[in-house]
Amino acid sequence: MSFTIYFVRHGQTFLNHYRRMQGWCDSPLTPKGIEDGHRAGRHLAHINFSNVYHSDTTRAKRTCGYIIDENVASAELPQPKILRNFREQSYGYFEGNDSSQTWLMVGAIHGCETFEELITKYSIEKSRDFMKETDPFHDAENDAEYWTRINAGFDYLRTKQKSNDKVLLVSHGTTIRSIVHRFAPNIDIVSEGPANGSVTKMTVDKDNVKVEYYNHYLDEQTY
Repeated sequence: MSFTIYFVRHGQTFLNHYRRMQGWCDSPLTPKGIEDGHRAGRHLAHINFSNVYHSDTTRAKRTCGYIIDENVASAELPQPKILRNFREQSYGYFEGNDSSQTWLMVGAIHGCETFEELITKYSIEKSRDFMKETDPFHDAENDAEYWTRINAGFDYLRTKQKSNDKVLLVSHGTTIRSIVHRFAPNIDIVSEGPANGSVTKMTVDKDNVKVEYYNHYLDEQTY
């Protein structure tokens, strides 16, 4: 038994636009973010989804609605369901903070000034552990905490899908990037993060997750 998940990163938000940390906190979609959702919907318009999910953030819910609005493959798609497991990484104390400043604070003690430098020198997994250590409240998720809920999300989906199902799941940038790195470590996630409204396709079976493609958002790319 295997099924396909189309992971879509939500549209641009105001905190994305201002380059601020946005994990469990939320902010409205910008006009560009609304178009990001519609563009993703047009790219996936001819796919008849068996199930539709989004994280419990407003930005993911609204993006999901715009994708559904563009779909022409089915007269009526399934009602979207909230799947909290695939929300963004929690940045704890650093939620809403300037992104560059945050990664300097987290990385400086490890000889790194940027997120890209940190995950290149160490890993995206270690960046979570470093952030929790730096957080004065230690509320940020470490890597073990993060993967406990992501793994539970995949386990849940495996119990709900039938063979050859196609699933839409609107999620978040670091979450998609982290899943891709775990299951396709050969893909460059350092220089290329998921664009707002981008699609990443994965095939899931009982034991494995295979990344079919990553970060597609151009009209000429395959979907």
